[in-house]
Amino acid sequence: MSTVSQLRQLGLFDARVPRYTSYPPATQFSSGTDPDLVSAWIAGIPAEAQISLYVHVPFCRRLCWFCACRTQGTQKLEPVIAYTDTLLAELVGLRARMAPGVRLSRLHWGGGTPTLLPPEQMHRLAAAIFEAFPLAENGEFSVEIDPAEIDAARMDALASAGMTRASIGVQDFDPLIQQAIGRDQSFEMTARAVGLIRDHGIASLNADILYGLPYQTPTRMADSVQKLLALGPDRVALYGYAHVPWMSKRQVMIPEDKLPDNEARLELFRTAQQLFQADGYLEIGIDHFARPSDSLAQAAGQGSLRRNFQGYTDDQADVLLGLGASSISRFPQGYAQNAPATGAYTAAVRAGRLPVTRGHALSDDDILRGRMIEALMCDFRIDTREMQQRYGVSAARLESLLAPLLDRFGSVIRTSADGLCITPEGRPLTRMIAHQLDFYAAAPSSHSSAV
Repeated sequence: MSTVSQLRQLGLFDARVPRYTSYPPATQFSSGTDPDLVSAWIAGIPAEAQISLYVHVPFCRRLCWFCACRTQGTQKLEPVIAYTDTLLAELVGLRARMAPGVRLSRLHWGGGTPTLLPPEQMHRLAAAIFEAFPLAENGEFSVEIDPAEIDAARMDALASAGMTRASIGVQDFDPLIQQAIGRDQSFEMTARAVGLIRDHGIASLNADILYGLPYQTPTRMADSVQKLLALGPDRVALYGYAHVPWMSKRQVMIPEDKLPDNEARLELFRTAQQLFQADGYLEIGIDHFARPSDSLAQAAGQGSLRRNFQGYTDDQADVLLGLGASSISRFPQGYAQNAPATGAYTAAVRAGRLPVTRGHALSDDDILRGRMIEALMCDFRIDTREMQQRYGVSAARLESLLAPLLDRFGSVIRTSADGLCITPEGRPLTRMIAHQLDFYAAAPSSHSSAV
């Protein structure tokens, strides 16, 4: 039986499952996680701890049709500057609730378009963050950069603020595909942005590219990947486009009849995969590639790869604080999400409250299942000895949890005395295999295609 036939038989091309950037997935968050509970979680962060901080800037000058992120369009800077004031007020409230000496292992500005901020606002925001939470030794400060919204003055501001890693969204370089997804971004524009980044001494560069877009073919995919490789990114995220117009209304602009089917999506992925590998990139998890010198590749090799809302990471911090509208925080005790709408978020912060509206308090079972899912997503294996030692779970309990995986996917899973692993041929099924461990298992319509 061919690999594609086996994947088809196991249901890959029909399944819709979470991406498992958290467990439980954010679709399972509820209003039961209130600001008082989250305030106690914040107060429990130990003095001198290292944490991560994500800052969400939801504004875009252009709203790309493919995007399902929480964003809003603006042609004026006044709302962006007012929003920055609210971010700083939220930062003050968070710091006041925390023990002294907390530092940042990672700082990431995402969006939206953080590079919409004028240079003086970039300086202001970065200075306030580092005054509240200094960057730890070997800490990393990354920013999502829109090639259409970056210039020398903004790059000067980011570099002087201490940015160490830049991330650019490519999606696809083909003009026909760009027109179909509402994103006009030529190779030349992107190359200019990369040149600015490198000229300012930023040594680490991430890039995102999508497969599964309308009009994509293996030939067009190969052309875009080769153009991206010419720019020399250190790390690449090869994401599958999630067509979810019931969640992101702007996606109704995408011509559905021009989207590749799921078998064609797999061929597109494999086209890009082969090109990245041929150029010396190491495959990381289910959808990332990195130069061997990149910290993500090193973490994967050392077995310390992690997964969070930005995808794969080498960050080992136990706490990720989300700053801004719709941002999600992760604590050892659970998840907390800020109000998605900027109006509700701003009103809560101005009233001196945490702007949390939903989340999830983790049970012991959640923690165990979450770690098992993360191990599959990062390492394609589950070490049962680790689970027993770390969580005190019995062999019988583990056996009962793993039985559904083996029952359905035994043909692509290998077992041993210390656990199980997914075969290389079975790795496209990783999200589906992880789904067997998901106690909540939401309706398929809530999620994107498994491939």
